[in-house]
Amino acid sequence: MNRMLGMGICLLTIVVGLLSGQAALAQVDTFEFETDEQQRRFRQLSNELRCPQCQNANLSGSSGGVAEDLRREIHRMIMEGMSNAEIEQFMFERYGDFIFYRPRLRSETVLLWFGPLIFLGIGGIVAWTISRRARQSDSSDTALDSQQQQQLDKLLKNSESRS
Repeated sequence: MNRMLGMGICLLTIVVGLLSGQAALAQVDTFEFETDEQQRRFRQLSNELRCPQCQNANLSGSSGGVAEDLRREIHRMIMEGMSNAEIEQFMFERYGDFIFYRPRLRSETVLLWFGPLIFLGIGGIVAWTISRRARQSDSSDTALDSQQQQQLDKLLKNSESRS
């Protein structure tokens, strides 16, 4: 009983330690907004835009200097009354499609959007073709003609005589 209690306390300590570590890494927004709508837009944009410096973190989850600057820039643009579309266009002009988690559908990003479907379709066609050929070869007649049967009998007689 004491052992289980000790293990429970140990597990609880580990969980609390991990959770407090996550809280220490979270970004604290010190930006002030005039309305709740402005704050909501800021959080939405910060969550939807990718940090150009980090591998795969959004602006709100990144502690990089570039992310900090971009959050400050988003705050400034929101306070100046710019729309989300204008802010996204500004970020696109500066950083390209990489800034978006969901890139815009353009001629340069068509393969990115539809490539997986194309490859899935090609894979399906290949699997269907292989399956069809396998069924055809199974159902084809594999009987030997008379000449092949004579050669087989001859080989069998030779192998029996050697034994």
